[in-house]
Amino acid sequence: MRVPALAACLLLIFSSSVLHAQSTSASLRGHVTDPSHAFVADAKISAISTAMSFRYETTTNTSGEYYLTNLPPGVYQIEIEKSGFKKIIKPDVTLHVQDAIEINFELSLGSATETVSVQSGAPLVNTESATVSTVIDRTFVDSLPLNGRSFQTLIMLTPSVVVTATAFDDQGQLSVNGQRADANYFTVDGVSANFGVTGYFPLVQTAGGALPALSACGGTNSLVSVEAMKEFRMQTSSFAPEFGRTPGGQVSIVTRSGTNSFHGTLFEYFRNDVLDAKDWFANFNHFPKPAERQNLFGGVLGGPVLKDKTFFFFSYEGLRLRQPATRESVVPDLAVRQQAPASIQPYLNAYPLPNGPAVGTGSAQFNGSFSDPSSLDAYSIRVDQAINSKVGLFGRYNYSPSSLNQRPTNQGFEPNLSTTQLFSSSVQTLTFGSTQILTDRISNEARANYSNDRFGTKFSMDGFGGAVPLADSVLFPPGFSSANGVFSVEILGVGELTTRKVARLFNTSAFNGTDSQTLLETAAVTAQFLLATA
Repeated sequence: MRVPALAACLLLIFSSSVLHAQSTSASLRGHVTDPSHAFVADAKISAISTAMSFRYETTTNTSGEYYLTNLPPGVYQIEIEKSGFKKIIKPDVTLHVQDAIEINFELSLGSATETVSVQSGAPLVNTESATVSTVIDRTFVDSLPLNGRSFQTLIMLTPSVVVTATAFDDQGQLSVNGQRADANYFTVDGVSANFGVTGYFPLVQTAGGALPALSACGGTNSLVSVEAMKEFRMQTSSFAPEFGRTPGGQVSIVTRSGTNSFHGTLFEYFRNDVLDAKDWFANFNHFPKPAERQNLFGGVLGGPVLKDKTFFFFSYEGLRLRQPATRESVVPDLAVRQQAPASIQPYLNAYPLPNGPAVGTGSAQFNGSFSDPSSLDAYSIRVDQAINSKVGLFGRYNYSPSSLNQRPTNQGFEPNLSTTQLFSSSVQTLTFGSTQILTDRISNEARANYSNDRFGTKFSMDGFGGAVPLADSVLFPPGFSSANGVFSVEILGVGELTTRKVARLFNTSAFNGTDSQTLLETAAVTAQFLLATA
């Protein structure tokens, strides 16, 4: 079943300052004065990206004010020029995602060929917004160890954020200021990442587009890997109306771009049971040591295609994990299996063979050790293009397949260790964006995005613990199998036997479009639409 939904909104606000839409860009504003503190009109202001040499230019108005909007986060050199005054250069101005910084300048009389260098940095306090937020930048990410290389743990560093227990009908993982876990809104490069689905029949939070598209293991690696992330801002309260789709945290993520220099990184993080002691329960029951493997590897490469014009950034991250576990269960004992009718014996033999004491009522204990395998591959490529000093473009494609095979399944009243549940996910996103300075007073930022999340689940029986799995030919009539049918039988006290696909595919597709136009000193107009099918 496919359920289309279309939502659109238009916001018109009058103000005397720069207004920001639901964007990842930063902005600069301020006044330019002469030595007598009189305002200087028609002074040329340039912001030059240190990494890419992109130039963003504007001029001051009759009140000496300048505005530079829609600046990608990064490090800039600011230059101020005006005939009859010395040129001012202010290097190393760092702008973070959604920053709105005010910097004022005072020109000195002299020749334009003379230069004054201002070494002090940009203000550390954002004086333009009352939003309560936390920025996690690239330097911070590189300095911290992250188990699993997923940035959920970085979100935990934000005040008022707590972890919530995950259930089939509550997959959000995070609560901000006491809000529900499905009240958080994620964006990547300015477009919504809330298009996630789960492998459960009830749509619940999925139906409302309330969940980010997480991997099969529940990580954010499927949206953007840590190595491909430039920084993100977590807004927790007092955010502007354009962020009002949900009342929880607003997570705005920016991905990395290439620079004028080639840079690359290779990495691998690993764990291995050779380095660990044997699990106490496995040792007590004389079980073999369950395998523990964690190999997290990948790399990035970025650089110029055309110097000062075109740049690329590629990232890959792979995860191969085997998570050890030791479990206790109850299975039919040997006497029951032998005494049962011949037609029933194959079903009883599909449970593991008992290896523990009898527990009565024809059953006995089965204890075993095992490892649950999971995997992830995350590919991402981004290309940035400078058309001229007033127009910039970018495109980004992300593909992240992942899987998790769990034993025992979450079905039934008791665990049956000879059944497994396979979760498989595939996340794809394609985003295009443009930034345009139309005039000295009007700028525009547009985004177009297609996102798709496919999630499937499958139950299977295997030979774990001496079990004899039942063939499809025994369980299904001609023309049917576990691919298009469902078999499930529950023996109270010993668990469920099942083989089936819960769904061929849980699928959601979303088309995102945003356009933000800023009219300086007059108004800001924001339009956003979201078309989703599930």
